[in-house]
Amino acid sequence: MLEPLGVDEATFAVYHALLSHPDSTPEQIAALVDRSTGEVQQLMDKLRRLELLVPTWTNPDGEHAVHPRVGLTGLAERRRTELNKALGELREAEASAEVIAEQYNELLTSRSSGDVEILKGRANASRRIEELALKTKDTSWGLVPAHFDESVPKTLRSPDVELLDRGIRMRTVYLQSMTASKQAMEYAETMHRLGGEIRVTPTLPMRLILFDQEIAIMPMDPDNPTAGAVIHRTPAVVSVAIALFDAYWSRASEMFDPDDRDDETPLTPHESEVLRLLAGGAKDEQVARLLGISLRTARRITANLSERLDAASRFELGVAAAKRGWV
Repeated sequence: MLEPLGVDEATFAVYHALLSHPDSTPEQIAALVDRSTGEVQQLMDKLRRLELLVPTWTNPDGEHAVHPRVGLTGLAERRRTELNKALGELREAEASAEVIAEQYNELLTSRSSGDVEILKGRANASRRIEELALKTKDTSWGLVPAHFDESVPKTLRSPDVELLDRGIRMRTVYLQSMTASKQAMEYAETMHRLGGEIRVTPTLPMRLILFDQEIAIMPMDPDNPTAGAVIHRTPAVVSVAIALFDAYWSRASEMFDPDDRDDETPLTPHESEVLRLLAGGAKDEQVARLLGISLRTARRITANLSERLDAASRFELGVAAAKRGWV
């Protein structure tokens, strides 16, 4: 009961015996508490440190046990002071830990410029990529050269499902070897039914992710997947990454019939609004300004829609979209 004050059962037994028999010797106390004299002397030393056994004023050679109301109350107050000090030190340590954690995070994620992020380590890179995926508005393209079973999670836990549920258009190129895996094929079939476009090719140069065709994510070291990733927003680098993706996408083989997709791959919110504005006669510049996007993005969305609907002109795009009930 008094352990928080530093008084365990054995110590309290000796303290209680000293209170009850104030003139007893250590040998007599030992007999009362059924312990050896040596143990009792050690416990009495502990009581002295706790200031529960103090010299008697009237007899410098004598000692007496302090009244519990005085001794235990004072001990509780001292313990409270110690705990408050420890709590203050803990708060300072927590604040220091937060500063250290922030400094460490800056080490892991160092920005050499506003258009480049260097993410060291697989875990750090994965967290940042998940954050960017949550902010994706229109498209997610990827080259996935790793073995399928090692690079894609179970279907129901896959972030790809969340992207497709939000209406994000997905294009992914996997290695041809994925067709030998039952799990891989089940996953690919599910992604296809949800609207994802999947192609396969014999070889791929490296892993590549493109969000909204404005962010390119590449491995820090293509030969070491645990090294981390580099995120590029520089238009020149993103354009090269898009060209690389397009080159492999155009040569890759379709895995499924496009007509098997659920809902015929619904439009993203941006695509719907672009179609509405184009149907109203808006130019690319107006579309970009009204949607708060770059002119390049507006033109890219229009080009993607034209390709998707096999439209050679804006007129054909409007007709095809109307047939599908999109405008």
